[in-house]
Amino acid sequence: MQLDDIKISKAIINSYREKLVKALDVDVAIAGAGPAGMCCAYYLTRAGKSVVIFERKLSVGGGMWGGGIMFNEIVVQDKAKAIMDEFGIRLKLYEKGYYLADSIESVSTICSKTIKAGVNIFNLLSAEDLMIRKGRISGLVLNWTAVEIANLHVDPITMRAKFVIDATGHAAEVVRLAERKSGIKLKTRTGKLMGEKSMWAEVGEDTIVKNSKEVCPGLYVCGMCANAVFGGPRMGPVFGGMLLSGKKVAQDLIKRL
Repeated sequence: MQLDDIKISKAIINSYREKLVKALDVDVAIAGAGPAGMCCAYYLTRAGKSVVIFERKLSVGGGMWGGGIMFNEIVVQDKAKAIMDEFGIRLKLYEKGYYLADSIESVSTICSKTIKAGVNIFNLLSAEDLMIRKGRISGLVLNWTAVEIANLHVDPITMRAKFVIDATGHAAEVVRLAERKSGIKLKTRTGKLMGEKSMWAEVGEDTIVKNSKEVCPGLYVCGMCANAVFGGPRMGPVFGGMLLSGKKVAQDLIKRL
């Protein structure tokens, strides 16, 4: 059989178009394909909800790839061991309460299991604006990341979701959009995005789960974004809280959906 260049192009365009059209009206839209966002999507999809993730970068995984200072090992504590076990990620006991995992295996496994559960992840797409209806976040306005980088005047498209989750990490990109464009008061102590505090793993790992919740009507936060919004500390290369955060938001939304 001879390969036909045009058939290859048609195959890619037609398949991608079908996926994208299906992703324009879902139960939950997640901005950010880091460990928290993917973990959240995994549990939501396993519960029968329609979920899509939009990732602005070429690769998924957020900061998990690099472990600590580019040593590709991550630490996970007891509370999150069951989630790692469910994904089938190998753990090595360092000492009581501290487990080590290979960061490359962790990201690739979480991503693979999430996609196989039925989640579509679209990379190189950024949320540049929000769909806001009657004071509620109701979807995302999307454009290619390359358009944003090149500062091109190209109009975006809109997708609708019953709930939106900001899992964009330290940047808290979606919440910043909501704060700037909606006039909605956030459910923080100040009513505004509070910003993250200095690194303190012990406190940060607890507060990240507590802070993973609805921040304004229709918009949830999980992962490092939760602490950035509610003023908690960053945690560094311990990732149990990220996974627990994603699972908690998934469980909350399963009840609401």
